Amino acid sequence: MFLMQKSSEKLVEVLSLGDLFNPNHTEIIGRFHAGEEMQDAEKFAKEQMLFPSGEPLPQCWLDSQYRQH
Repeated sequence: MFLMQKSSEKLVEVLSLGDLFNPNHTEIIGRFHAGEEMQDAEKFAKEQMLFPSGEPLPQCWLDSQYRQH
């Protein structure tokens, strides 16, 4: 799955889908999708990620208390 980093608007390949879907995890592991060489994996804050279309991530992926708001 690919997401976009808000600050750089670069695509990030998500390597840890479990972290993405778990609202108790604030970071995902991914790598920038740029150039011909595979980039090194690094941590990204979920709050800094968007779908490539510019839509925000669902609240249920970010906030474990989302039903109480």
